[in-house]
Amino acid sequence: MSALAMFRALRNRASPVFSSPYLSSHVASIPKFISTLILAEHEDGAIKPSSLSAVAAAGALSEGNSISILLAGAGPSLEEAASHAASIHPLISQVLVANTDKLRYPLAEPWAELVHLVQQKGGYSHIIAASSSFGKNILPRAAALLDKSPITDVTDISGPQLFVRPIYAGNALCTVRYTGGDPCMLTIRSTSFPVPSVSDDSKSNAATISQVDLSTFNEDAVGKSRYVKLTSQDTERPDLGNARIVVTGGRALKSAENFKLIEKLAEKLGAAVGATRAAVDSGFVPNELQVGQTGKIVAPDLYMAFGVSGAIQHLAGIRDSKVIVAVNKDADAPIFQVADYGLVADLFEVLPELLEKLPEKK
Repeated sequence: MSALAMFRALRNRASPVFSSPYLSSHVASIPKFISTLILAEHEDGAIKPSSLSAVAAAGALSEGNSISILLAGAGPSLEEAASHAASIHPLISQVLVANTDKLRYPLAEPWAELVHLVQQKGGYSHIIAASSSFGKNILPRAAALLDKSPITDVTDISGPQLFVRPIYAGNALCTVRYTGGDPCMLTIRSTSFPVPSVSDDSKSNAATISQVDLSTFNEDAVGKSRYVKLTSQDTERPDLGNARIVVTGGRALKSAENFKLIEKLAEKLGAAVGATRAAVDSGFVPNELQVGQTGKIVAPDLYMAFGVSGAIQHLAGIRDSKVIVAVNKDADAPIFQVADYGLVADLFEVLPELLEKLPEKK
């Protein structure tokens, strides 16, 4: 028998096995087990809303998704946060707690080592963090240790391996199919995944809380970064990333003194204060108030912009707002192209009039 004839005989003999419709349908019917690890950020004994949004994102991956939350730190606030995490949502099956002084502060190097350790033991199919400064700092380094390419700033999940993310400063959406093997690592845009409400059922059926075995944790993974201090303004205004109303000022306000008009309006409306990058760079307000592609991504019910021209980087951070109101004396300002309501006027005339007519917040 010639080599060609032998090849044909083997091919014909094998073909019924590989082309069997029963085998194909049987293999296709076997579901892939989905398990997700959420890197959660906590403060004052509670999980931050951006990390709660990661729970909603994990729930969109699959109906049978097993969700675990990873917390790290030290002290009583960590235990309080663990109890809070256990009662967030009935989908959460486990809360993992890494209690050590080496993880008291959210530095990328030790946190990445922790994620690497937990992934080796847990074998999760997905690892998710919010696209906050916390997630953007930790997840890429953890992905490098796990030799994976992360998918960042996901705004929609179409399946366990199919994701949508913005590109070109939000002017286009890109659909990404992940084929890199477990774990698939994501950062999600929290404004695209509403925070799930806490039900009575989730409180009565709290998830189990387990301590992470840190016996093999590399405590020397300190790296070159170090925690210096945390500074925050003492204010009763809501958090910028989660506020229902945001009042933003731009460079047209001209000075930090004039920017107080924005702050007074925010106080009367019970709103958060935002600023453009130009206003931040000019020193009017601290950089934690910056809204836009390189600042906070917001999605309030009402977004009010005063003296904001509408640079593409700023618009990328406000596109999910329900209603956008813009006041600018330049009728051709790009902000009017996305605004639901626009007023061509001098903000130094509009703001005092608004402040005069609005009642004081009770």
